[in-house]
Amino acid sequence: MKLYKKESVQYVDATLEECWAFFSSPKNLQKITPDTMGFQITDYDGKNMYAGQIIQYKVSPLLGIKLPWVTEITVVEDKSYFIDEQRFGPYALWHHKHFFEATAKGVKMTDVVHYGLPLGLLGRMMNTLMVKSKLNEIFAYREKAVNQIFNNK
Repeated sequence: MKLYKKESVQYVDATLEECWAFFSSPKNLQKITPDTMGFQITDYDGKNMYAGQIIQYKVSPLLGIKLPWVTEITVVEDKSYFIDEQRFGPYALWHHKHFFEATAKGVKMTDVVHYGLPLGLLGRMMNTLMVKSKLNEIFAYREKAVNQIFNNK
């Protein structure tokens, strides 16, 4: 399986505490996810993120087809970073690190996603034709949504 990497950095005009409070709450995920993804949390325990937390969703990443997606929050370091990993879903592997760092320019948020697709050569072709650009769209939407929420842009 070929692994791909997606990185993004964004500065947020908020305190580290404000930023962490927002991003460590699974209920806020829908606010920063494009409507075109059909993103819907179907089950979680209502608590802020903690290691071992399971979150279940429905997503429509391509062609409006609803798919189940289950992630586990595997690591949480308060006000520093957390990691979510797919347990079931559209990817063969999904490992997403979220880093938060207070700086003079605001909170620096860094996302690092490693992902792999099923289906070998077909999966690699799908990444080139659709998946990579779809992830870029999702992260661009997220940047815009975060700017509207925190940066008044």
